[in-house]
Amino acid sequence: MIRMTASRAPRPPVSAAVPDHADPSAAAPDHADPSAAVAESLLGDRQSQMSQASLSFRELLTLTADFERVLAAHLSINATDLEAMEHLIEAGPLSPTELAHRLGITTAATTLVIDRLEKAGHAARAAHPSDRRKVRVVPAEASVARTFTALRPLIFGVDAVLDDFAPPERNAIELYLARVAEVYRAVIAATPPPPADAPAPPAAPPSPA
Repeated sequence: MIRMTASRAPRPPVSAAVPDHADPSAAAPDHADPSAAVAESLLGDRQSQMSQASLSFRELLTLTADFERVLAAHLSINATDLEAMEHLIEAGPLSPTELAHRLGITTAATTLVIDRLEKAGHAARAAHPSDRRKVRVVPAEASVARTFTALRPLIFGVDAVLDDFAPPERNAIELYLARVAEVYRAVIAATPPPPADAPAPPAAPPSPA
């Protein structure tokens, strides 16, 4: 996820940032933020004209990523393993192939994810109830409870925020979020897959002991 905080503003022109008697060449530090420069070049004036709601939503995306890191650390697993746990909690037991498809990684890489989850006690391989030749990955009940215990303050807290708004305001919030979700789906659908000869993504770091 590209992290762009709501507090980041476009850089002022050199002439506006440096006194008349100063050397303009000294205005740009050697450690200039490359991500800010790229964002400014791609977004242009649109970035400076974004509404406060858009900026707040970008900050929310950053906080979501921060919370996922905290939750992964709480469970002593890495980000990929946490994503696998989320799929298992939401969908229930999955075959290794199904889990690999949801994660967007190879079955070999998924095997390593399952091995780590088993070692940490978060999941286990079990025979399929209707086809003993197949294997399913089943989340551990204690780990599911532990995850929801960590999530509960966030889920309930976010839902309680709506209590401060009148019904028409809630309808506007719901409509805004629904439209944002539509934009996400459209961009995801329009994004081409990586080329066949693209390098594989780096392996996830090992889980902490």
